[in-house]
Amino acid sequence: MSVGIVLVSHSAKLAEGLAELAAQMAPDVTIVAAGGLSDGSIGTDYDEVVAATQRADSGDGVVLLYDLGGAQMTAELAVESLADPSAAVVADGPLVEGAIAAAVAAQSGRDRKAVAEAAAAAGLPEDLSAAEPAAGGDDEVELVLRNEVGLHARPAAVLVRALSAFDAEVTVRLGDQEADGHSVLALMSLGARQGDRIRVRARGPQAPAALDKAKELVDGNFGE
Repeated sequence: MSVGIVLVSHSAKLAEGLAELAAQMAPDVTIVAAGGLSDGSIGTDYDEVVAATQRADSGDGVVLLYDLGGAQMTAELAVESLADPSAAVVADGPLVEGAIAAAVAAQSGRDRKAVAEAAAAAGLPEDLSAAEPAAGGDDEVELVLRNEVGLHARPAAVLVRALSAFDAEVTVRLGDQEADGHSVLALMSLGARQGDRIRVRARGPQAPAALDKAKELVDGNFGE
């Protein structure tokens, strides 16, 4: 089981499209779209959000994300009406980036609180260009991206999920930019493309194993 995710939007198409995108990065997570009104018009439907929250809960709870103020109110009311309101939480984060971050966190087995925090953190600015090089003594490997799309959405999610299994701090560097190896959004922000050389650095008890896994994924084109 994993934490479920509900996407509350004024637009059914927006919610459904985002749910489809997030599912590509988190195939084992239940992601339910709750967008638009029952007649197909723009708005949020309280009954639909309640039903979506119930469908998304497989036992580990649910995190709801929303697009605009009205959707936030609907989401909060839906949570309050549940038999156990503590089973769900409304996350304050950007809908698109937050949904991706939450989905990957849920796929990695994080609990409800951690998934909500991942969604909220997706809205915080990151100055990747100002990142300092990792301190000496870290393990490091240089890899060449051969897959068609480089280190973008699905490959970044695959890498983050794999690295989460190791007791190691991992960073990925492209040129003078460095990203946290445990953040899908940070990795995507590098803009690493096919043919680019990246440096993966790791520190911690399982650093060598983390680097071996990163090399395995890159050499295998992330399973594409």
